[in-house]
Amino acid sequence: MLNNSSKMLFMMALISGTLLTISSNSWLSAWMGLEINLLSFIPLMIDTNNLMSNEAALKYFLVQAIASSILLFSIILSMLKLNFTFQMSFQYNYFIYMILSSLLLKSGAAPFHFWFPGVMEGLSWLNNLILMTWQKIAPMMLISYLVIDKIAFIIMMSIMIGSLGGLNQTSLRKIMAFSSINHLGWMLAAMMSNETLWMLYFMMYSFLSLVLVYFFNLFKLYHMNQMFNLFFNSKTIKYTLFMNLLSLGGLPPFIGFIPKWMVIQYLVMSNHLFMLAFMVLMTLVTLYFYLRMSYSAFMMNYYESNWPMSNKMNNFHMNIYLQMSFISLLGLPLISSLYFIF
Repeated sequence: MLNNSSKMLFMMALISGTLLTISSNSWLSAWMGLEINLLSFIPLMIDTNNLMSNEAALKYFLVQAIASSILLFSIILSMLKLNFTFQMSFQYNYFIYMILSSLLLKSGAAPFHFWFPGVMEGLSWLNNLILMTWQKIAPMMLISYLVIDKIAFIIMMSIMIGSLGGLNQTSLRKIMAFSSINHLGWMLAAMMSNETLWMLYFMMYSFLSLVLVYFFNLFKLYHMNQMFNLFFNSKTIKYTLFMNLLSLGGLPPFIGFIPKWMVIQYLVMSNHLFMLAFMVLMTLVTLYFYLRMSYSAFMMNYYESNWPMSNKMNNFHMNIYLQMSFISLLGLPLISSLYFIF
């Protein structure tokens, strides 16, 4: 991408579209930013070496165009109904739900998630990372502006579908897609507290996704059996990969547990106990399918292929990956010790 000037141009447009959305002071300019973001991401998705990318780009365009149409329609309707003022009173709540539905469709939250795993399956790892992280910033920032105290159903649906949907998958891209839907539910729960909490959760999730996608892209891993057949020259690299997966699932010793811990604390304090119990139970299912990938690798009788993979081992990339993994695996003890020291 860095060698292609047109891709760089579209990448800058993608970034500027998101920045326009989150810095706008009206719904129309926010919609314009979302459209710039959409139209600049489509050329980035298309890859001549990947036949499935055209199908994924078309799916993405159609779904996002429908969501943008609903958003624009509800914005215009609310402006006409409320005499061009945006002080939405209680009797005009359905405008808020229309806007919220279109933004949830854009971000891929359940029950509007139907397009997300299929699009993820057809993209390269770099585009998947953009779709899982950057493309969620603008819709989620707009969702945080709305009154979202009654979205417990959306949160529980996202976490349930994100957990159960990944159970029967062998494709790593689909596993990451369902994991993203699950984390989106947690982010919406964090958003019920305050903006700082969901931003912290989003940054942690983006970092952990970056670490895993970096490794998968380095070894060109797309399916689970490739992970089992991979010859690891270093046991350290093997264990860091599976521990990063557990960190993404939110297992306590790792840094992925910090944002979940804070969301759990808020939900206990605000007395959302039933929703919290459901979220924790469904997250255990997510941890199960991460453990299913990791379990055989952690065992002593783990089968390793002797086919040499040393041509893919690059010291520079491995060093970057191990440094990021160090933060991921030891982040919670380091942050806890710093908290007690200061």
